[in-house]
Amino acid sequence: MTELTASPSVWRDFLAQQGARFDADGTEVLGFGPATPSPQSLESFMAPLTGLGLIAASGEEAATFLHGQLTNDVQKLDENSARLAGYCTAKGRLLATLLMWRDGQTVFLQLPRSLQPAIQKRLQMFILRAKAKLADAGTSHAALGLAGPAAANALTEWFPVLPQQAYDKTSNGNGTLIRLADAAGSPRYQWIAAPETLVAAWPRLVQHLAPTASQAWRLTEIRAGVPSITASTQEQFVPQMINFELIGGVNFKKGCYPGQEIVARSQYLGKLKRRTLLATIDSDTAQAGNEVFAVTDPGQPCGMVVNAEPLGEGRALALVELKLAAAEEAIHLGAADGPALHFHDLPYELADPQ
Repeated sequence: MTELTASPSVWRDFLAQQGARFDADGTEVLGFGPATPSPQSLESFMAPLTGLGLIAASGEEAATFLHGQLTNDVQKLDENSARLAGYCTAKGRLLATLLMWRDGQTVFLQLPRSLQPAIQKRLQMFILRAKAKLADAGTSHAALGLAGPAAANALTEWFPVLPQQAYDKTSNGNGTLIRLADAAGSPRYQWIAAPETLVAAWPRLVQHLAPTASQAWRLTEIRAGVPSITASTQEQFVPQMINFELIGGVNFKKGCYPGQEIVARSQYLGKLKRRTLLATIDSDTAQAGNEVFAVTDPGQPCGMVVNAEPLGEGRALALVELKLAAAEEAIHLGAADGPALHFHDLPYELADPQ
């Protein structure tokens, strides 16, 4: 089954009652109330992740099927951890980046909801005789991102033992809680549960955490150096170009998957020439898919914005894929005389293949 339905109305309706403002598509939460604090001013917050979709792959051969489709090991995925994974074309170019976890025989795949219909349909084409079924789990699950020093204390009422390391996972009757990579030294969690569970928890959560726009969560993803493929960047990058193997998204010891030979060749044949860097951009209109240019070679782009979110004061925070040879030069958005990029250290090292 590949037909998708709308996001859970009970969750969206509840958020609207709490003052949530949505974008024109009714998907992303733009804020709560008439004004939303700048993400920079929020030390701890929670953000409804209504822009994320969820595919449930169930059946005794679901993990085996996905293992042959994704860049990471699905067969050895246990119920105490989550993993990043990529879905590539035969040419090794990423169609989607995913967060995946297991619950019994069901493997969940989380990705931008805008990409879900096409990705789910494409996966469905390859199931053939495998004993596996794909379904949209967005009607039965809602996701909430929680970040900052107060997040752990806010969650202990429902999860007395919290996951301690990045991509550790715990589940109980209140749903699934995944610890994600820290952002600027602050812990981040994602709580995935039945909408009714999150609705019931909301009044107590707001005593600890300020509700805010989904954008605040995406900024933490950028700060953590975790890229997300969107519609404008599909088929632009092999995994290493967005540092995906450095953050646990690729397993080079597993079996074949679409594009595996090219991904492996990129890893083992010579030094990588392109990577993704963290940058602020002197423009708050920067978007994923925008090209960037070096002053010394204005005729052709030297890279592309992978993800970007406004920071306020006319700036954006971004992950930018770039020719490493150009990284020491003056880089600009859109043209060699466009808004300037200023690069910063990532929270992990850009290691070369061994």
